[in-house]
Amino acid sequence: MTTPRPETVAKLTPVLTKRWLSPDAWRIGTYEQLDGYAALRKALKAHPDDLIQLIKDSGLRGRGGAGFPTGLKWGFIPQGDGKPHYLVVNADEGEPGTCKDLPLMTHDPHALVEGVIIASYAIRANRAYIYIRGEAVHAARRLRNAVQEAYDEGYLGRNILRSGYDLELVVHSGAGAYICGEETALLDSLEGFRGQPRLRPPFPATHGLYASPTVVNNVGTIASVPPIVLGGADWWKSMGTEKSSGPMIYSLSGRIVNPGQYECSMGVTLRELLELAGGMQPGHNLRFWTPGGSSTPLLAAEHLDVPLDFEGVAAAGSILGTTATQIFSDQDCPVYATYRWLEFYHHESCGKCTPCREGNYWMVRVYRRILAGQGTHEDLDTLLDTCDNILGRSFCGLGDGATSSVTSSLKYFKQDYLDYIEGRTAPKLSEKTLVGAH
Repeated sequence: MTTPRPETVAKLTPVLTKRWLSPDAWRIGTYEQLDGYAALRKALKAHPDDLIQLIKDSGLRGRGGAGFPTGLKWGFIPQGDGKPHYLVVNADEGEPGTCKDLPLMTHDPHALVEGVIIASYAIRANRAYIYIRGEAVHAARRLRNAVQEAYDEGYLGRNILRSGYDLELVVHSGAGAYICGEETALLDSLEGFRGQPRLRPPFPATHGLYASPTVVNNVGTIASVPPIVLGGADWWKSMGTEKSSGPMIYSLSGRIVNPGQYECSMGVTLRELLELAGGMQPGHNLRFWTPGGSSTPLLAAEHLDVPLDFEGVAAAGSILGTTATQIFSDQDCPVYATYRWLEFYHHESCGKCTPCREGNYWMVRVYRRILAGQGTHEDLDTLLDTCDNILGRSFCGLGDGATSSVTSSLKYFKQDYLDYIEGRTAPKLSEKTLVGAH
C-alpha cells in the first residue's frame, strides 16, 4: 500500500461528500447544522433568471455522462408559455461500475432535495420528480424521509419560507430498467408507459413530461446547485479546469487496495487516484480501465496520466461518462470483461430499434464462441462490422455505449482475442454456453 503525497491529497475537494461521514448525516437537523438550506434562503431572494445565469457562469456541466452545460439546459425552458414546467431528477443509476448517486442519496439526501427546490424555482416549476431505480430500496427510503422532513419544516409545499413560491416533490421508484436512465425513456416511464426512448425533436425542453417544458438532470448535477449558490461561480471555477469546472466524485472499483468514492477537482489523473486509493492490490499491475463506466471505451495502462475531465478523456479516445473508474489488472481478461458487459447491454436493450436489439444479441453469441475456443478470425471482422451498424444508428445512446468496450478492446487487446481463436489461451466458457449461439 502506498502513502499518497501531500500534493496528491490536495487534489481531494470534498464538496458533495463533505457531510457523508457526519453522524446521522441524512437527517434534517444535521444537514441544517452544516449549511443546510442556507442556499435555498439565499436563492429565494434572487430572481430566477439570475440563478440561471449563476449556473451558466459557474460552468457546471451535467454529471450524468453527457456533460451538457446545466445553465444552458435550464435556459432552454420557454417562459410565459402558459404551460406547467417540470423538473425531473434522473436517479436511475444502473450502469455497471457506476455508484456515485446512490451513496449521495443515502448519506446526504437533503443536498439533493435542496438542489431540487432551487432548480425548480429557477425554471419556474411547481412540481418536481425524483425518478429512482427500483432496486435502490435503502436510498429511496432515506430520500422519502428527507422529503417528508422538508415538508414538515416548510421547505416544500405551499408558500415555501413565506416566499410565495409553491413546490410539490414526488419520489418515484422505477421498475429496474437500465433504459430508463435515458431521459426520454424515463419520462415515458414516469407517465406510466413502457420505458422506451422517444424520437427527438421535439426535445424535453419544450415537450417533456406530459408534453410540457421539462428539465431532466442527474442527481450529482442538482446536488451541486446549493454549493454554487452559497459559494459563487468563481469559487466553483477555482476547482477543476477551464472547461470542466468544479469537483467530481470518482467511483473507483476493481483491483485496488481501497475502492470507494474520491471527490477531486476535475482534471485529476488515474495515477493520482490510484495513489489516493492505496495503489493496485499486491501482485496486480494495471492493464485496462474504464474512465466512466462500461459504456465508455476502455483505456490502457499508457493512459495513466490522462486528465480526467471532459476534454482530456475525449482527447484520449474515450468519454468521461459517469466517472465510474473500473480498474483491471494483468490477471483480468479484456475479452471476458467485454463479454460480461455485452451480456448486460443485450439483456437491458428495450428492443425498440433493430440495430441494438439484434446487434447485441448476435455479438453475445460471437463472444461465447470465441471464449469457448471455437472462434474464427472472421468473427473479429463480424464484431467490428456489427458495431459499425449499431453505432450512430440506434434509437438512443444505449446501443452506442454497448459498442464502446468491443471496439476499444479490439483496438488495444486484439492479441487476447487471437490467443483464444488460435488456441494459446484455454477456453473460459464451456460448450454448454454455445447452445443457440451459432
